[in-house]
Amino acid sequence: MYRSEIRESTINQLKDRVAKGNYRKYLREVMLKKVRRFEDVVIRFDFPVTAIIGPNGGGKSTVLGAAALAYRSVKPRRFFAKNQVFDTSMQGWRIRYSLIDRDVRKDDFIQRTASFRESRWKRSPLDRDVAIFGISRTVPASEQTQFLKFARSTYSITEQEVQSIGEEISEHAARILGWDMSRYKGVRHESQILFLGAERVGEDIQYSEFHFGAGEASIIRMIAILENLPEQSLVLIEEVENGLHPMAVLKMVEYLVELAERKRIQVIFTTHSSDALLPLPPEAIWAVLGDRAIQGDLDIYALRALRGYTDKPKAIVYTEDAFAKSWIESIVRRSEGVDLEMVAVYEMGGDGTAVKIHIYHNEDPASSVPSLCYIDGDSQQEASAERLIFRLPGEELPPEIYICDAVIDSLNEVKGKLAIALHQRFEKADEIAEIIRDVRQDTRDHHLLFAKIGERLGFIPEDIVREAFLFVWLEQYPQIANEIIEPIINIMKDN
Repeated sequence: MYRSEIRESTINQLKDRVAKGNYRKYLREVMLKKVRRFEDVVIRFDFPVTAIIGPNGGGKSTVLGAAALAYRSVKPRRFFAKNQVFDTSMQGWRIRYSLIDRDVRKDDFIQRTASFRESRWKRSPLDRDVAIFGISRTVPASEQTQFLKFARSTYSITEQEVQSIGEEISEHAARILGWDMSRYKGVRHESQILFLGAERVGEDIQYSEFHFGAGEASIIRMIAILENLPEQSLVLIEEVENGLHPMAVLKMVEYLVELAERKRIQVIFTTHSSDALLPLPPEAIWAVLGDRAIQGDLDIYALRALRGYTDKPKAIVYTEDAFAKSWIESIVRRSEGVDLEMVAVYEMGGDGTAVKIHIYHNEDPASSVPSLCYIDGDSQQEASAERLIFRLPGEELPPEIYICDAVIDSLNEVKGKLAIALHQRFEKADEIAEIIRDVRQDTRDHHLLFAKIGERLGFIPEDIVREAFLFVWLEQYPQIANEIIEPIINIMKDN
């Protein structure tokens, strides 16, 4: 399980800083009054590092460009270049902003607009330092004309021109990429690194940027620019995962959060990577879906279902969280006539998000597969059979507590079976039962319940404990399981 190096107190502090407006410059909200297919769509930046996710063509770069237009240093053509033949639909585009700029107004938000009228952009931008990192940043040096001079035999570099990239840059880059970068050097011009070279630690081997990996040089340059940015700057990044392996993506986003805390910088990035979302709170994630935007801890793969990019299941199920997803999948796996290839189940990181995505899915004329939504027993959302929104059993209990208590109610009967499911010896059943009762009584946070049981039983992985409890519950309560899956079976028959 992923554990972020960013403390929860830091996340809460940053959310609080935004809520109280404790910034000198900050983009608080963008309303796309009319841009492409967006009409009256509002995106709030409730956290200083914001991820914009969505399918190809969903509008991620549109949101990034709209944010950039609030500031004078960004030319509109950087994101919204216009072709006279194909881009006639730009006429009438309009964006509204809510911003903080204490140099202009000390104690309130500022409202600004940008619109495309009479074949040109008309806007009232504010001043702010803006750094933009496009997807071309990972193009190899050998494919970029500005680097070709470094490959010529006649080109010479003096020792004075070659300098270390610096301890600060090398430390941040090493943390992201996962190896020692203390011997990386660069040909510098003022604060810019023009060309890079490296020496492997422990080996007498030197190599230039022509032989770097795709993300290696781009990360160094990005960090060099970011560390030299003034405080209160805006950073816009296209596809933050570009050129990085999954763990490096995680570390990059953690670095951006740390940077936001340290320098009060605001970051907005687009991504197709679920890994990029893991360090962020739900408030920091927005999914753009062509004509609307939804805030919340969304699953990248769940968005594929919204655009029909699934392996043609007969039903799609949206759940509140990972445990509910496992619960539904366990029932499907053990039901006759149904298997997981026929049902795609997605966790959405919140009951409100699950309901919104489900409703949007079924309202979308392009959706060829129907969806259902299962909310937890303690959810404040309203269940509706007509809208295919169903409440899991539990009567205001979180599902983890409901399953655990249901198993404990019959523990004397099932303790041997549970011991085997937990990969323990049958003879330890009584001891295991006692541990389960103790942990249940002592645990306040239901999200930690199965992890703590696994820890007490000798560090059994949480997922094994969870699956063991679900297995025993299904054996003991088949009628309730049938009631849960019945709507799925019915909708598959109709599809």
